[in-house]
This record gives sequence, structure tokens and C-alpha cells, in this order.
Amino acid sequence: MSTSSVSKGCFVFKPSAKKKKTSLGLEDYFTQGCEGAENSEVRFRLCHDLWDKIKSDTEVLQDELNRKILDSLLDFTRKCSSTRQHSDWTSQMRASEIPTAALILGVNVPDHDMTFQSLSDLLQQSVTPHVASVQAKECGALKHLMKRVLERLMDTVVAVDDEDEEEAEQTSTPLHKSVHCSLSTLCDWYNTKTKKANTPGKKRSSPDSDEQQQPPVVIIFKDLEAFNPRVLQDFILICSRYIERVPLMFIFGIATSPSTIQHMLPHSVSSLLCIELFQSLSCTQHLATVIDKLILTPQFPFKLNGKVMQVLISIFLYHDFSVRNFIKGVQLALLEHFHSQPLSVLCCKKKEALLNLMQLSHSDLERIRQLPSFRRYVEKQESQEQVNLLKNDTHLKEVCQRLIKDLRKYHKNYYPVLRCLHTLTSSLPRYPLGKQIRELHLICLENNVWENEDYLSALKLLKMLAKDELITLLQRCAEILQPVKSKRMKSAHVQLEDLLTKLKQLDTSATEVAPSAEDIITSPVKDLQKKTDLFQLQKTLLEMNESRRAKKLSPFEILRNEAIEFIDSLVTSHLSPPESQTLNEVCYYSSSASVRRHLNATPRTSIQAALSNPYYFLQNDSLKTEDGTVSSAAPDICITYKLHLECGRLINLYDWLEAYSIVVSAAEGNSPDSDQYGKVDEVKHARFIRAVSELEFLGFIKSTKQKTDHVARLTWGGC
Repeated sequence: MSTSSVSKGCFVFKPSAKKKKTSLGLEDYFTQGCEGAENSEVRFRLCHDLWDKIKSDTEVLQDELNRKILDSLLDFTRKCSSTRQHSDWTSQMRASEIPTAALILGVNVPDHDMTFQSLSDLLQQSVTPHVASVQAKECGALKHLMKRVLERLMDTVVAVDDEDEEEAEQTSTPLHKSVHCSLSTLCDWYNTKTKKANTPGKKRSSPDSDEQQQPPVVIIFKDLEAFNPRVLQDFILICSRYIERVPLMFIFGIATSPSTIQHMLPHSVSSLLCIELFQSLSCTQHLATVIDKLILTPQFPFKLNGKVMQVLISIFLYHDFSVRNFIKGVQLALLEHFHSQPLSVLCCKKKEALLNLMQLSHSDLERIRQLPSFRRYVEKQESQEQVNLLKNDTHLKEVCQRLIKDLRKYHKNYYPVLRCLHTLTSSLPRYPLGKQIRELHLICLENNVWENEDYLSALKLLKMLAKDELITLLQRCAEILQPVKSKRMKSAHVQLEDLLTKLKQLDTSATEVAPSAEDIITSPVKDLQKKTDLFQLQKTLLEMNESRRAKKLSPFEILRNEAIEFIDSLVTSHLSPPESQTLNEVCYYSSSASVRRHLNATPRTSIQAALSNPYYFLQNDSLKTEDGTVSSAAPDICITYKLHLECGRLINLYDWLEAYSIVVSAAEGNSPDSDQYGKVDEVKHARFIRAVSELEFLGFIKSTKQKTDHVARLTWGGC
């Protein structure tokens, strides 16, 4: 593109917006450098569809979980607006009081943006078009806070001082003239807006129309704790003087506790606010719902194995409590699985998976034969069948069709039985198999849960339940099994309903054989909830066993044992680990180290790796070296970093410069015998100073007062 100018200069041209961006920016990632490139396009499409499904389902879940708190906030804004317009304002609230909603969101700060975006959209749709959201990082001073609020409410350029006003007049378009930064400007703008709505020819049809003609002005402070308290105090004091002219309303986003308001605002300022508290669901409840609806379902073909699940949950619990970042971790695992596993083309719905199976090439079928789970399956077959599976591609496809169907049936049966078991064990004292279903799911993913000691103790406790408690829990299990369309689950539901009918038909007298024994056996769970120490628990179990030996079982006890044994049979039949299923590698992602490396970044290790081996990131053949050396053609900072590793605690800058100059001279092709070899000129000196400054900025060295011509080394050891 040519330009004409009187003087020379640097011109910046923005790239054309017409260039179509690839969805997700991942298509090249799949088609280039991808194992099994012959079906990379199909895998990319499947990954893209599942990625979109995760995103849309998560947004729907977040909206459902936040619906109650958002509806309460909308009712609060409507109530404050209608109170101001349709009743005696001064009798309900002092004229200087500003309606304020304190929204307690929790410490999962990365998830707050989605909540505030939904709140802002709902407010603009149903209450008021005048909504402004501000963050602390853009409001360091009062003038900046005022400027952001006015710009987002008025959609115009706001001048903070005289210099800004002159600059704004030069840069602003004719449609957006700069305005003065003050609340009086906002009042004039609001009056103009409301006068346009109150045209003389229009009649007020209902009280709601008045509310629409004078809507409130809502200002959302997304991260209240991060704001400068003095800036916030001054802004509230100024706004309180204009509350009679503009119906202002605040929403405080609080991550910690409501006492934050008291700590940040003195009484003279907080008394100007009419505060109402709103509490959102905890982030752990959000995570439990996301795992239950998104991961623990047979409708979602992609699965995570136990180690990957443990990594994601650990990052959630010990780092940020962010459900949004947890979903990003699931999406990362999804991307890695479809990129690294050529057989992930079968990780989709059953009909599409069977269709893709018939289109697999011979190399893909050889990959199936190399799967550990398939090898175990082949070893269990007869010799002739083994030959057919290893040599006959057509026969292999037919067998794999059945195996894929079996894998789908396994998932259809696994999750209902898992929920039934969690329903029963989560009601027991001390939660032997975990309070959350994700804890039980992790146990089932790792080993046979029926061999777990906690599971065996849970069965003993279940055999001590009273009649009413047992019936209640079994009814919940029946509700879980009822909607499942699997044949085995339908049969299990019929048997469970039959047990419930028998239990309900028992006479109360039939359950009472010996009052003293019944007190020990049929209702000890309530006593155990009071006696939480391990000694009392063991003592009660021993007493139950002794009493059981000494007396004959009642009809209720026989039915209770039958019900628990039935649940135990479901567990042993359907809760085997996924590794025991043939072709589980197709849909289960197992590389926990890769997920941890991507999500739990270690900046120092990455920086040291980049400085020690620049070829790893730059992929330049001239930078290839052996034995851990750095090429003389490497960037200056890599050369200085390598040289500084050879020094002690204090580094002489002049010696460091001379060594650097010798390495650079070799890179320039100078002969060691020439006079210019190793000579320090101005260019090399400047390059060295810049490289040393970069190392100081990265934290590898620092200046020291011990010797003026030395620097101190701060790090030890390699990456």
C-alpha cells in the first residue's frame, strides 16, 4: 500500500477484517503434524462438535444455577425503581440513600465475568437500558472511574481535563462529541433521554410504563475488594448529591464476605447506601452440577480416566475454585485426545461410530490390534479366533462393532448404578465412600469398588437401617432407574419395585422380635450419627453381629438383607473400572501429565528451557546443538544466560562482556587469528547491556553493593 507524506515516517496498516478466521483456530493443528492424518478432518469435526456442546451445555447450566440469584436482583431493581416513582420516596428511604445490592459470588473470580454479563443482559432487556460495568484495574483514580461510568452509559467520548478535552475534540467523530466529565453532565443526558420517552402525544397505559420512562441507572462494580477505598468513597459521596436528579443504583460484586463493605467504607459513607445482601451458590455446588450433568452421563461420548479427573479436581480445589477453568481443562483434554488418538474417530454417537468403523483403513485396524485392552481380549479367545482377529480385517470390524455396542451399554448401566450407590452411601454417617458423587466416581474409576474396605463397611451400615429409612432410600434408587432405557436397568427397576412392595406390606409387629435387639439393629444409624467416634462405631457393629447370632432374623431383616444384596449385585455387575472394558482407549483420555503440564504452568522451568535450548521454541535448524551447549547463533539473552551459568555467586561484568564478545565473534564468522576477533565494539556492548537487563528483569541476576562492577546471581540449578 503506497502513502504520500512530506516527511519520512512509520505507517501502520490494520489487517483486512474480511479474512475469514478458522473456527477455534485448530484445523491446521489437526491437519499438520497429526498422527493418523488420513482421518484428521473427521476427527476435527467431531472435536469441534463436542467442543461446542461442552460450551453451550455449560452456559445453559450456569444460567440455570444463577437464575434464582439473578431473578432476585431483577426484582430488587424493579422494586427500588417503582418505590421511587409510585410512593413517598422520603418516607421509605432518605433522599441521599442509594439502593445497593451486595452480591456475594465467592472466590472463584474467573467465573464472575459470565455472571455479570448475564446480569447486565437481563437488566438491559427487562429493567433499564442504562447499565455500566466497571473494574478496579481501569479505575485507579476518581476521574478514571467517572470517565468509565459516563462513557459506558452515554456511549460517547468523555474528557477528564483540558488536555484530554482538546485531544478528544481532535480524535472524536462528528457523531460522538466529547463531553465534560461530571455527574451534572449525566443528569442532563438522563433528562434528555427521559423527555424523549415522555412525548406529549403518548398516554400512560400502566404503572409499568412510568417505570420504563424513568428507568434506573445501574452501575456494577465487578470486583469491589480491588477498588481503591478512597476512590470508592469519593464516588459514593458525589453520587449521593445527585440521587434526587438521577435514580442511581449500585451492584457490588464481592468475592470474600459482606464485611468487606464495612472495612472499605466508613459509616459516614456506608450510611448513604441502602444495602441488600444477595448470596449466590457456592463454586463447589456449581462444580458438582457440572460434573453430574456434563461428565457423568452416557450422552457425552468423551470420557476422562481417574487420574485426569483427579488432576482437574485438584486444580479446582487447591488453586482457583473456577468452574470455568475446570471446563477449559476438559476442553484441553478433549483436544489432546482427538489430536493424539487416531481411533478417536470412533468417539461419537453409536450410529456414527459404527459407520466410521467400517471406513477405517488397514493402518487404523492395526492400531486397534495394538491397544492394550484389545490385546487382553484376544488372549482370552480360542486360537482360531485369535488368528481371525489378528489377520482378517473384515472379521475384526464385525467384532469391533459388537465391542463398541458393549462399551455403550456399559456406560448406560454404569451411571445409574453409580447414582444409586451414592444415594445410599451419602446418607450414612461419616460418608464412607465420599459425600460428593465425584469422590465415589473416582474410586470406581481406579479399582473394583466392591473390594474397597469402605464399601464393605458401608454395606454393614446399610444392613442396620430402619424400615422407613430403607424404604426412602430405595424409592430414590427406583426413581433413578425408572427413566433408563437399558434392558438390564429396566429389569433392575422391576426387582427393586417388587422389594419396595414387600417392605411396605410388612406389618409393623412383624419387624419387632425382641425389643432389646431391635434397638440395636434396626435403628442404630441415628445413634451412630450422634456417636461419631470410631470406637463407638466398631462397638455398635460388634454388638449387632453378636445379637444377630443370638436370635432368629425377622421378616424385615430378611427383606433388608435381600435389598442390600441386590444393590451389591448391581455394583459388582456394572461398576467395574473402564480399563476392564475392551476398546476403552477410544473414548477415554488418560494423559494426566499433559493436562497438568498445560494447566499447572511452571514459568521458571519454561523460561530456563527456552534460554538453554532456544531450538525447542524457535525451531531453527541453525540453533540445533548437542550436549547441552548453546549455538553461537542463538539470541543474545541465551548466550549471556549460558555464560552466567558458568559463574559463581558474583559475576564480573567485564569478564562476562569479554566472553560474550568472543562467542558473538565466532557467530559472525571472524577468524580467531584476526585482530577483530573478540574485540568489544559499541554494537556488541549495547547488545550485551540489553541482554543483561533482560536477565535482570526475568529475575536471574541483580545489582549488588558489594562490588560496583559485579552482579549477583539469583538462581541455581538447571531446568
